[in-house]
Amino acid sequence: MTGAPATPSASRPAGRPLRRGVVLSRSVAASARAAVEREWFGSPPHRAVISSPRPVGLSGRPHDPRPVDVQRGRQLLDGVLTLHDESLKVGTEGDPFDTPSPSRAFAVALHRFDWLPGLLVHGPEGARRALRLIQDWRRVFGTWNAFSWSGECLERRTFHLACAAKTLSPGASDAESAALALDIARGARQLMKASDAPDRVLERAIVVAVAGAALVGKAADRLMAEGLRRVAREIDVIVLPDGGHAARSPEAGLELLFDLLTLDDALGQRGRPTPEAVSRAIDRLSSGLRFFTLADGKLAAFHGGETADPARIAAALAHDDHGPRPPMDMPHAGFQKMQGGMIQVLADAGAPPVGALSRAACAQPAALEIICGKDRLITSSGWSPEAANAQAFRLSDAASTVSVGEGSAGRPLSGFRAAALGPWLVDGATSVESRRHDGEQGVWLDIVHDGWRRLGLKHARRLFLDLAADELRGEDSLIPMAEAKLDGPRRYHPFKISFHLHPDARASLARDGKSVLIKGPSNVGWWLRNDAPDVAVLAAPHFDHGHARQAGVIVLKSQVRAEKGAKIRWKLARATDH
Repeated sequence: MTGAPATPSASRPAGRPLRRGVVLSRSVAASARAAVEREWFGSPPHRAVISSPRPVGLSGRPHDPRPVDVQRGRQLLDGVLTLHDESLKVGTEGDPFDTPSPSRAFAVALHRFDWLPGLLVHGPEGARRALRLIQDWRRVFGTWNAFSWSGECLERRTFHLACAAKTLSPGASDAESAALALDIARGARQLMKASDAPDRVLERAIVVAVAGAALVGKAADRLMAEGLRRVAREIDVIVLPDGGHAARSPEAGLELLFDLLTLDDALGQRGRPTPEAVSRAIDRLSSGLRFFTLADGKLAAFHGGETADPARIAAALAHDDHGPRPPMDMPHAGFQKMQGGMIQVLADAGAPPVGALSRAACAQPAALEIICGKDRLITSSGWSPEAANAQAFRLSDAASTVSVGEGSAGRPLSGFRAAALGPWLVDGATSVESRRHDGEQGVWLDIVHDGWRRLGLKHARRLFLDLAADELRGEDSLIPMAEAKLDGPRRYHPFKISFHLHPDARASLARDGKSVLIKGPSNVGWWLRNDAPDVAVLAAPHFDHGHARQAGVIVLKSQVRAEKGAKIRWKLARATDH
């Protein structure tokens, strides 16, 4: 591919990589701390600490703007509980907490009270059923249970209860209302003491502040003050200046925006001003959400984030329908967007996060999402933490980027370290640079990273979006690193470029054995032409909320020697004869 070199647009260095000895020491410390917390949190003295002082009563009704699944609530009233795309027949008077859950994911959603908002939209009947279910939960798990009181369940349960309590109280007795208020206060205090999720310190601080706003009395004021103090400490660390989330997951930014909007509403109901940092973060996240919303109306899927549907995105932006048009790049978050007539490209042009914020990060630098018209054709495997047992899909070959040999440009922790810290991503790219040039003829984008430094190679991805022809040209090069010290014999490494297809897209190999025709739901054809020695169209899974769907992947294959390098060129253009 020829043309003038791109001018600098953004250069995003990785966070400082963690040495293996540091990871081990942190694992030992986290494991020891978790063991101490398990013993202490279940003890009577700790339960007394988080139960005092008692809140006087219930105050506001914080509004969570997330769309509510009305059908889920109706099904539960009819005796069927559906969570995480799984169903459990409990009957109209049944107790799901006394019945084995069909999966761990179902159990987490059950104890998070994810069913609560769907019940409340059904008026007094739904509120009565919700009160009964909360009492069933409290009878068995209200004192302490390691699973039900884990941060994974507790954070969202406290949030849901804080938003629902005032709606539940008209049908509750005085004792039931007092128990609801205490459940909220105890949950918020427990969240402040647990250390199990350092990547969610901001989200938990927001929940604590929302909980305080939903209650009355000195206990409420203390919770609100402490929650807001912690929010102020963390918010500018997690919400980047361009509106990205520090975890680099578009969905994480969306969910954080929902929580901040709930906090803003809760403070307004209590007559408290919203802190300037919170208002600023809401504006930034709203701009970031517009950037990550692609031409098919859904969210881009990177670093463990799912594709949110248009209704969910619209709900998050309802507070600001006429916000400014988002830019074409997010230099702090590390993403670049290219827009042609029908082709839209979103490229991961940053390094994966490190440490606690990498629990859902993927080792897929320079990965692409490509929309043609309104068809999402090129994407990734769609991995998210909901597919918890599929960590291999966080590796390089599970996204639309380059992979070399059997390795990956980073890997998740496993074994003891993962059990102690979570599946942090390690050994990822330490230097990622992007250069962009917008010209009259088109847009140039260069991304270079050192994720393959152990093999003595850098990956350079050059993209050119031709605005006149409305076609995307790509060149993926593996470049020898002059400073690399290679051990052992010189040999060829297989390498490939993967183009993962969305489940709604299909591809067929042409007679020449090189060109691939891709079509989406609109049935418009697009040719992927290339100069790779070997081309294949293979089956591959695509995850949707943790469930695997059948999809495909186009693989362009070649070989590379570390001292020589190699490249493959490709082009995506509309098929005029199909």
